[in-house]
Amino acid sequence: MRTLTIDDILDLRAYEKVRAQLRQEVIDLKRLRRVALGSMISVVFENKTTMRFQVQEMARAERMMRDEDIQAELDVYNELIPAKNELVATLFVELTSKAELEEWLPKLAGVERSLQLVMGTVVVPATLEASHEEQLTRSDVTASVHYLRFALPEAVASTFVDHEAHLVVHHAAYQADAELGGELKRSLAADWQMG
Repeated sequence: MRTLTIDDILDLRAYEKVRAQLRQEVIDLKRLRRVALGSMISVVFENKTTMRFQVQEMARAERMMRDEDIQAELDVYNELIPAKNELVATLFVELTSKAELEEWLPKLAGVERSLQLVMGTVVVPATLEASHEEQLTRSDVTASVHYLRFALPEAVASTFVDHEAHLVVHHAAYQADAELGGELKRSLAADWQMG
């Protein structure tokens, strides 16, 4: 999988000219690739397009003008572009009030390790994005955002679009199951073809 380079990132003036259009395209893409897991957790499957937009937005917000600064962002976000037969997702614990956060973040400690992709009898556990695991994983409380990977065996990946697939949370304090729709699965499988 080809990663993003400096040449993929527009300078600030050029980006401002196309930002509204690109932003809407990414919103639409993320809407398709968002999976609700019960009332408190959602997952957004990432790809090169979502990561390019993230880097563009970071460069815009921070007014980055130097290639070195943009490259530092690329080094971080390139890690979140899925490789062949891999899914990369951002898990969000969607709590909005301080009281909910104080109650549920300790209860959900370890939730980031409890996600699975289930296809029939095949269970693919989520693994944590290595570069973020140390910063976001604690034994007594969870963070509101986690970065996950699902490495699909070739036999599973080759039949992914045509077979029923579920994203499942098996945690002591939280259980959820969501079937992945056909349009979502086709979008995810298309990531493996992107160059």
